[in-house]
Amino acid sequence: MVFLTFPCLIRNRGPDRYWRVQEVLKNARHFRGRKNRCYSLAVRAVRRAFVYATKGRHLKKRDMRSLWISRIAAGSREHGLKYPVLVGNLVKCSVQLNRKVLSDLAINEPRTFQSLAKLARARQEEGFRAALGDGSEPPGVLSRVVLLQ
Repeated sequence: MVFLTFPCLIRNRGPDRYWRVQEVLKNARHFRGRKNRCYSLAVRAVRRAFVYATKGRHLKKRDMRSLWISRIAAGSREHGLKYPVLVGNLVKCSVQLNRKVLSDLAINEPRTFQSLAKLARARQEEGFRAALGDGSEPPGVLSRVVLLQ
């Protein structure tokens, strides 16, 4: 008995390769020149495009964070605070708002942002008073010697 289809099966690589090629060419459709038609050129171009897309996503996150920080800094300067002072004192007050939300508040809700700035300023003044002290503790550096006396 002779199997006539077996040599064809060996020569043919099956449907998987066809669909893999089509997937690569689909991702390369918008490229110019032979890169959108020729598989060997399209593979390299698509791989490079995916690498650039990954880098672009990371850069976008970095750019958005710096944009939020600059917006918060501009809003805090309106209320007489610097950005690190505002954020640091909000953290000390257990205000758990991230930079994106603070930036949105600075732009869209100026009164809410003003109240947060007042809260941070109050915390800053409270910290200054605690650092200066009320005179009850001994002056100078607090050490074990002072505690034992």
